Amino acid sequence: MRGTALAAATMAGVLALAGCAKDTGGSKNNASGSDGNAGSNCITAPKPPAAPAAATSSSAASGKVDGSKLKVGLAFDVGGRGDASFNDAAAAGTDRAKSDLGVPTVNESTASASESEAAKQQRLEQMAQQGLNPIVAVGFAYAQSVKAVATKYPNTKFAIVDDDSISLPNVTPLVFAEEQGSFLAGVAAAYKSKKCHVGFVGGVNTPLIQKFEAGFLQGAKAVSSKIKIEDEYLTPAGDFSGFQDPPKGNAKAAAEISRGADVVYHAAGASGKGVFDAAKQNNALAIGVDSDQYNQKTVAADKDIIITSMIKRVDVAVFEYLQAVAKGDLSTVPKRFDLKSDGVGYSTSGGKVDDIKDVLDGYKAQIVSGAIKVSDKPAK
Repeated sequence: MRGTALAAATMAGVLALAGCAKDTGGSKNNASGSDGNAGSNCITAPKPPAAPAAATSSSAASGKVDGSKLKVGLAFDVGGRGDASFNDAAAAGTDRAKSDLGVPTVNESTASASESEAAKQQRLEQMAQQGLNPIVAVGFAYAQSVKAVATKYPNTKFAIVDDDSISLPNVTPLVFAEEQGSFLAGVAAAYKSKKCHVGFVGGVNTPLIQKFEAGFLQGAKAVSSKIKIEDEYLTPAGDFSGFQDPPKGNAKAAAEISRGADVVYHAAGASGKGVFDAAKQNNALAIGVDSDQYNQKTVAADKDIIITSMIKRVDVAVFEYLQAVAKGDLSTVPKRFDLKSDGVGYSTSGGKVDDIKDVLDGYKAQIVSGAIKVSDKPAK
């Protein structure tokens, strides 16, 4: 997400800037999120035209590829496997490579929140020394280390998620249009809000997570001229603890809910569990990020309040990269995983947005066609 964007990121901001809008009214929220008319008094924009079938079709599946000779290194971002978000999505990509491509070895290692650049570089260099090839670095925080190690090991292939700043022949960027998927999250939030008041919680205030924020703000405002938005971050740039601090996520989301938000979208990695807990404890709804969080075991206790997730298909990107390496043709890897390539999107698990799926797909089609341009910079 950073994601999410790693995110996130998408993931998608202004340093710890809280939306100052207040809302003292509104009826008690129905946590099922199943009432399609919940936000009818909030929505001021007409429904978009119906999406043509081609706008929502999935990319064609590739044929069987033999990856049995690959020895993969997977360098996780903060939180690692089990974060129910960005890192788990990357892990799902390598897990699929094991089952579908026959990849025999995946060596995993996880960064810590206070880790030095030297430690990151040492992790990647050890992987290269062990003969792991290719090596996938999960998150933009690895950019400097990937550049240094890839230069030193030109015969080892590297991929880096959420960074495209490295111009080396053995480095492949895996980047996403987090703002496009987050636009749809904003639309869903506005439609499902009974108070016409929603919230965003970003993990770390970085350009990547500002993309998630930007799309969410634009999407919510696109469907409602009356929407109120709470907008905050857990930590400033450089402090990556914001991606693994559920108590802080809980406190921030609870504060937004106390000010009137009844649907909260997070782009905060493992801290998102705290956001979900706060939503459930305070009879609000929430939107997940990176993975389909409705189906994540680590947040299963809160699944009833998760209405959708902004899917950032890190799993698909990692899998397609490993498949391309196995085929010996990296030209098949998309330059940017966006709505058009189904690199980002939204989940429907639980059926809580089924009643507005036509709306979400209509806006998706307009973004894909270029009729709507989604900014990657937050507009206040």
